Amino acid sequence: MATYPKSPKEMTKDMMYFPRMLDKIRLYQRGELHEDYHKNFGAPRTADSACCNFLRVHHRDLCERVKQGGTDEEILEWCFEKGRRLNEGDIMVWNGFASKLGWRDFATPTLEGAKRKHGIADRADIVTIPDLIDFDEGRKR
Repeated sequence: MATYPKSPKEMTKDMMYFPRMLDKIRLYQRGELHEDYHKNFGAPRTADSACCNFLRVHHRDLCERVKQGGTDEEILEWCFEKGRRLNEGDIMVWNGFASKLGWRDFATPTLEGAKRKHGIADRADIVTIPDLIDFDEGRKR
């Protein structure tokens, strides 16, 4: 049975979105990731690629590290060692980006189009891509 990954609002060591990215990798590797996510898995110009780029690790290398097992915290530490270590300011910048994606930025047209497609264009409580994802995956009604 195909499964949706964790919410984009979940955190590992105060870093938003990272648990979702790892969850997608784990689900994909087990053949359980919902098919809607296969087309963009590891693709450029996605939240996963933005997160990997911010950490300075390649998605392909991260997938290999996830295969080896470990907790989200251990894998994030590996990212810090392989790519770059984030400080509190970096995490604040990342979380600002990840939490507000789609709110008055380059992703706003995508958000608005998706809301129209879902018939929820009038929903004032869905103002970011993370809000839309939580709605789409059944965590927000």
